[in-house]
Amino acid sequence: MNQLLPRNTVALPALVTATGGRAGIRFLEFFASTIRNPHTRRAYSRATHEFLAWCTEHGVQSLCDVQPLHVATWIELQTKTHAAPTVKQRLAAVRQLFNWLVTGQIVPVNPTASVRGPSHSVKRGKTPVLAPEEARALIDSIDVSKPAGLRDRALIGMMVYSFARVGAALAMKVEDVYVQNRRLWLRLHEKGGKRHEMPCHHNLEEYLTAYLDGAGLRGDPKGPLFRTIGRGTGRLTTTPLTQPDAYMMIRRRAKAAGIATLVGNHSFRATGITAYLKNGGTIEKAAAMANHSSTRTTQLYDRRSDEVTLDEVERVLI
Repeated sequence: MNQLLPRNTVALPALVTATGGRAGIRFLEFFASTIRNPHTRRAYSRATHEFLAWCTEHGVQSLCDVQPLHVATWIELQTKTHAAPTVKQRLAAVRQLFNWLVTGQIVPVNPTASVRGPSHSVKRGKTPVLAPEEARALIDSIDVSKPAGLRDRALIGMMVYSFARVGAALAMKVEDVYVQNRRLWLRLHEKGGKRHEMPCHHNLEEYLTAYLDGAGLRGDPKGPLFRTIGRGTGRLTTTPLTQPDAYMMIRRRAKAAGIATLVGNHSFRATGITAYLKNGGTIEKAAAMANHSSTRTTQLYDRRSDEVTLDEVERVLI
């Protein structure tokens, strides 16, 4: 169980220990049984530990003594130091924990039920997006004479042309790139255990074929598709590339290509979606290609309005 839970979760909060009975086991089960995504598990663990520690500091004796006023006061304090989306996520963590404790008959009622989080509405995403010519320049600037260059071009190309999340791309195995109807396809393992399959753009097919052949990966179908580079060897290892590794690679490649935009792992997904929509694609098809459950999410990646805004700004002729 210790391997499954975040490091700080195994040490029970004082408020949970003071409650006694099955409270400790039920608290650990919440993270082990109900949350499958490790990133969400860590975030929820951090939020619930901080809330329960705050309650202890303010004289709360057990979980049963937590009141809506405690929750509301803590949330108000959070809004002074955290952005609204973060506060809403923290409230969701505490709310789900107490729901779990109520169904487990640890506490009689959920003290968060009547507490509202801060209002937050987003109509435009914040992810930095590249212009098509910038994305093209970045891809073309990569030296593909070495395995690292073949890997980096294939990864960036996958995020641009298939709208893949970096997490889904890095979770791929070699066998997740396969031929169907004489075209190369991708099998992406998305959030929530969803499997999403996409045909490759002809440029991406070229990048992936060159990478698989140049790096000699076809003989290891169960191995990770995108791998780290061995220190001092310049060769691919059997260790999967991590998201921080991918971010550092992207920043390094962008700087070398002379791109000033502070791009990150998510920029290429937004860049690809915006380019698709500019060239006559529909928001409904873009949502399906990006594996979004709602077109409202896809609209956050649509940055076509940026050009209109820039044109209007230039009308201020002073």
